[in-house]
Amino acid sequence: MSAADEARRLAEELLFPEANLIDAAPVVPRRYLDAIAEAGLYSLPEDRTQAGRVIESLAGASLATTFVWIQHHSAVRAVAAAGGELADEWLEALRSGGRRAGIAYAALRRPGPPSAVAELSALGDGGWLLSGFAPWVTGWSLVDIVLAGARRGDDIVWFLLDADCRIGQEVKRVRLAALDASATVRLTWDRLEVPSKRVVGVEAYEDWRRRDLAGMASNGHLAVGVAARCATLLGSQALDAEVGALRRRLDRSGPSELASARADASILALRAAAAVSVAGGGRSVEADATAARLMREATFLLVFGQTSDIRAHQTADLGL
Repeated sequence: MSAADEARRLAEELLFPEANLIDAAPVVPRRYLDAIAEAGLYSLPEDRTQAGRVIESLAGASLATTFVWIQHHSAVRAVAAAGGELADEWLEALRSGGRRAGIAYAALRRPGPPSAVAELSALGDGGWLLSGFAPWVTGWSLVDIVLAGARRGDDIVWFLLDADCRIGQEVKRVRLAALDASATVRLTWDRLEVPSKRVVGVEAYEDWRRRDLAGMASNGHLAVGVAARCATLLGSQALDAEVGALRRRLDRSGPSELASARADASILALRAAAAVSVAGGGRSVEADATAARLMREATFLLVFGQTSDIRAHQTADLGL
C-alpha cells in the first residue's frame, strides 16, 4: 500500500471519526501519532505530489494531529542533510517515528531584529550559547527534540534541542483559539548552552529564505485537505472541482507562484468551511460540532506560515 493510500485509510478509519474528540483534548492523544508512525508516515515520500496527497488526507481528517506531525519532517530533512554523527544518532529513529521532532524557527520570517541569536561559547569547545525566544513551538510533551534556528549576523545556526525544561530554557503554554490540542508553547532561552554535537549546521540567511519559499507548498496542502473534507461533507461537485484545480496548482507552482497559491488555498478552505456551517444551520455554532471545528481550522490556516506576500494576496482575495 502506498503512503497516500495509508494516509487515506488512517484518515477515514481513525482520525476523522474521532477528530472532534481530539480537538477538544488538552493535548493530542499520543496514540494517534503512534498510529501514523505505525503506518510508516513519519517519513514522507520524496515525490512532491505524493507527499501532498498524504498531507491533504491527514489534514482533512484531524488538523490538530496533522499540525503536530507535519513539523517533524523539517527536522528529518535537516538531519539527513547534515549527515555525519548527528545523522548516525538520530536519522533512523526520526524516519521511523520512534523519536519525534518539533520546530522553533517560524520567527525567522519576521522583519526587524531577530528574536533568537546564537554566539560561540567562550569555552572554545565548539559549543554555542542561544538567547531569545521562539513564540510558537508545537507538540510540547509529544516531541523529543526541537529543530531551532537562531541568527548570527547574516547566518542562521541550526540546533537540535531537547524538548524539556532545563537551565536556560523556559517553557510557557500558548492557548490557541484553534488547534489548541497541538500543545503549542513559547520557548525562551537565556544563554542556553548547546554542545557542538547538537549543531545541525550554519547557513546564510538568504539561502534559507530561498529554501523556505520553495517549501511553502506543504502548508498549502493543509488548507486543500480541509477544503476537500468540506466538499465531501457537502457532496458538492463544484467545490470538489475547485479543490482539484488548486491541488494541481500547488503541485506545479514554483517559488514565485507559491505565495499566491498558498493564499488562494487558505481562502478556499475558509469558504468551504463557511459553506459547511451554513448547511448545518444552528448546530454549526455548537463547540463540538464538526462545522465549528472546520471553521476554526480554516481560520487558523489563514495565518499559519503567513508571509507578507501571502497576506497581500489574501487581502486582495477578500476584496479589502
